[in-house]
Amino acid sequence: MTGAHPIRPAQDGWTLMDLRRFAPVHAASVAGWPTSLTEVVMWCGGSEFPMPEETISGWQQGDDVEAHVLVEGERLLAYGELWFDAEEDEVELARLIVDPEVRGEGVGRELVRGLLARAVEAGFDDVFMRVHPENDRALRCYTGAGFVPVDPGLQQEWNAAQPVNYTWLRHLEGLPQ
Repeated sequence: MTGAHPIRPAQDGWTLMDLRRFAPVHAASVAGWPTSLTEVVMWCGGSEFPMPEETISGWQQGDDVEAHVLVEGERLLAYGELWFDAEEDEVELARLIVDPEVRGEGVGRELVRGLLARAVEAGFDDVFMRVHPENDRALRCYTGAGFVPVDPGLQQEWNAAQPVNYTWLRHLEGLPQ
């Protein structure tokens, strides 16, 4: 997703959000967004609170990981990653989090929209994500953005090696409105 998209009403019109590549300078802000250890676990499976910014910076080392931030002007609003799997010809949206100050304002859905557009630009139509089963707010956001649960047998197979029985979701064709 390149270019800004009007998304949130403001006093003088619509504000613009833009999906940009993550830079190390963003790590401290993102690390401060989880509000509890429970939230860290549901967000990224981590076990440290507060979250160390070095951990977030370290996530960017793999060639198959592409991290992004959603910004409004220069203000960071959200963070998310694309995990590319060329062998399986699929991509997973991962580690999505929204600044607590703007949760519930449609920012999460805009982040999902931008990451989906980036996945399609990269040539991937098969897009998945896993969600902690107790993260009801995230599940509502992602189903509202066009994701549906995968087949229960497939979910069971994918969870066999996972520390949690995640809810696995697959995106339906087309980008969310």
